[in-house]
Amino acid sequence: MNARKIAEWHAAGLIDAATRDALIAYEAAHTRPLLLWAVWGIGALAIGLGIVSVVAANWEEIPGLVRLAVHLALIAGLLGLVFAREEQIDAASPWALEALVFIAAALGLTFFGHLGQVYQTAAPLWQPLSMWLALLAPLLLLTGRGWPTALAVLGGMVWTAWEYAGAAAPPGAQGTIGWGIWLAFVIALPVLAAPPAAALRARSRRPDFWLALEQLALAYAASGASLAAGLASIGGIEADPSGSKLAAAATCALTGLAAGAGVAALRPGRSGQMTGAILAGAGAAMLLAYPADDRNIAAALVFFALWTGIAAAALGAQWRGVFQIAVGAIALRLVILSFELAADLLTSGFGLILAGLLILGVAWGAVRVSKRFAPAREGKA
Repeated sequence: MNARKIAEWHAAGLIDAATRDALIAYEAAHTRPLLLWAVWGIGALAIGLGIVSVVAANWEEIPGLVRLAVHLALIAGLLGLVFAREEQIDAASPWALEALVFIAAALGLTFFGHLGQVYQTAAPLWQPLSMWLALLAPLLLLTGRGWPTALAVLGGMVWTAWEYAGAAAPPGAQGTIGWGIWLAFVIALPVLAAPPAAALRARSRRPDFWLALEQLALAYAASGASLAAGLASIGGIEADPSGSKLAAAATCALTGLAAGAGVAALRPGRSGQMTGAILAGAGAAMLLAYPADDRNIAAALVFFALWTGIAAAALGAQWRGVFQIAVGAIALRLVILSFELAADLLTSGFGLILAGLLILGVAWGAVRVSKRFAPAREGKA
């Protein structure tokens, strides 16, 4: 905020002279030397790039054990700094502590790749990822302060789950109901991070971290259900006679329902209830997408039901941003559905004009709905 903007507010009668002077004095006392910071940042970046360039140019000349020892020493140094000075660093700047923890976790992840390069070993990617989670996820959970570490935890879980799902099934297991249930549970497992995160928000000194973890689990559930509905519209689910995919869909649904019930029970109140409802609705959408496979309208209805439910929950919890995202998702799906039902619109000039008018009409309607019904304020998630 600059002095000119404050003066404009005073001239418009929004604030009085005393408030204006207080704001200007506060801003002057808390101003940040951005230019100086930029110079320091450019200098540090240049030094870092220089070090990387020198190491890269002489990479093969450096013995592998020396490289690993330096890599491990960097991780140990950062971890030692975090554990020895956590309170002091947090008091000075929580984001500095967040950055140190995140960098330590990133170095730990790259260490496994470095280890494989030095010893010329290979393994399915989910194995080093799961090892990284087992070793460093506790650090992130115990010291994380915000979005970066929360994203590292949940992102690592999602990445590991999908890499495991992409690995070859044991001989004779692929296509069986048992394997479908197990694979679906592994893929849906990150959603179960929501209940403990919801419970710890009110009991921890780091509520922002647990809030971010809960929101990321919620976003994963909604994204997975949306993807299932999207695949169903193009016949991407491909029902199989063995029933393994139906069992997998039912497992995802039960996992979503369990996560939703857990959040609603552990975080009483309107926000917790609405979060739980969205998680349960995402699980139900995963199950409903199965019979809608290769049926455009049925699959679209599953998608609409999911995001209409999310919009309703956002209204109930006063989440303005979530409501606007839901309206946008429904509008975009309406446009896609219109092209699915009338694909020849794009084959002629007149059809392109109609398509353009349709897009503009849907966009106008989405904006009107968002302005008319969106909560006036952003509620606490």
